[in-house]
Amino acid sequence: MFITPGPNNAMLTISGLKFGFKRSLPHISGISLGHALQVSLICTGLGFILIQNPQFQIVLKWMCFFYLIYLAYKMIGSIKDYKKEKGRPLKIYEAALFQWINPKAWTIAITVASGFMPLEEELWVAVIFTGLMSSLVSFPCISLWALFGSLIKNLISNTLLKKIFEYFFAILLISTGIYLILN
Repeated sequence: MFITPGPNNAMLTISGLKFGFKRSLPHISGISLGHALQVSLICTGLGFILIQNPQFQIVLKWMCFFYLIYLAYKMIGSIKDYKKEKGRPLKIYEAALFQWINPKAWTIAITVASGFMPLEEELWVAVIFTGLMSSLVSFPCISLWALFGSLIKNLISNTLLKKIFEYFFAILLISTGIYLILN
């Protein structure tokens, strides 16, 4: 699930394109660390609380939906000056905090906790193992998206391809938001 399109991977592709792979490493690291923390907390019981209190899930879904719409809006036209030093990649803590409103990250965290947490271990061992393994698996998967963005820089000099690229990733974000609300 880490390697499939979603909000993190769309943002990493744009970050790789605009800032290069090396400058996108804090963004990648923040996603992996934030997601490991999210998985760990789900494994220790947060998932149970969310299941018992669906109103929290509804609030999170709507917060995420509006944030994804905002990101899609910001993505349109964001590549126009990609060669200029404008803006900056996300910092580690910003990318880590984004996981808390990212619906795909929640889905992955709940799936990992329910499907891969070793229940025969003591809780603290199982939580550390699951969080660490989640981070180790996610890092190379999401890195590919930033690498892809940095490799296609030369294609983006074509105005039509640039617009197609921006709108494609904006549509992916909007589609994720719509799926989240309808599901």
